[in-house]
Amino acid sequence: MDSTRRRLLAGSGTLGLASLAGCSALDFALGNESLSFEADRAIVGEATLAESRYTESSRTEDTITRTFEAAGQRRDVDVTNKITEYDRGFSILGQEYRWATFTVLSTPKVELLGEAFNPVADMSTDDLVAMIQDRYDQLGNVERDSTRSVDHLGDSAEVVRYRAEGRFTEADIELELTLHITNAVPVGEDFVVCFGVHPRRIDDTDAINALLGGVEHTA
Repeated sequence: MDSTRRRLLAGSGTLGLASLAGCSALDFALGNESLSFEADRAIVGEATLAESRYTESSRTEDTITRTFEAAGQRRDVDVTNKITEYDRGFSILGQEYRWATFTVLSTPKVELLGEAFNPVADMSTDDLVAMIQDRYDQLGNVERDSTRSVDHLGDSAEVVRYRAEGRFTEADIELELTLHITNAVPVGEDFVVCFGVHPRRIDDTDAINALLGGVEHTA
């Protein structure tokens, strides 16, 4: 895995914080136990993927520790996000690069004593795009372009498209990029966030719409 892809996955894994494991929220509030939350994975269904040019490139987990406050008590909570990434190749000057990507992030809601602690729930797509700018070596001049509604996880979801510029150091190439980002969608005990990135010279909007329509939550 090249350094760019490692940064892509690391960047997406920090977006947010799924099912309660181990002990009760009361034990947590009283200081008797620690808590851990783990998301169920969200993926693109096989039927959708078979009809696309994208293939699965990685499945990763990202466990981080957050400190939360509930009932006047501060406790550390371990949260595990699940990230599934897909990509496809395209050619520049006869060389193929796999820089068109589609990522599905499943992140726990993290609810304690009736309070929700995952900041992703309240983030706008502008906030989210700011947090994934390190998915490329350099990503700048990000501008909101348009919005649209697509079928996603059994309902209609808003997708915001952005224009940006990126530099790929391994090939010493600068490209104009298109980003597609959804808001966090609540599914079971998780939130699901999806984002696609591809060079603007290829219009993959239809493909991104199809992938969004094929996302499944595995709970």
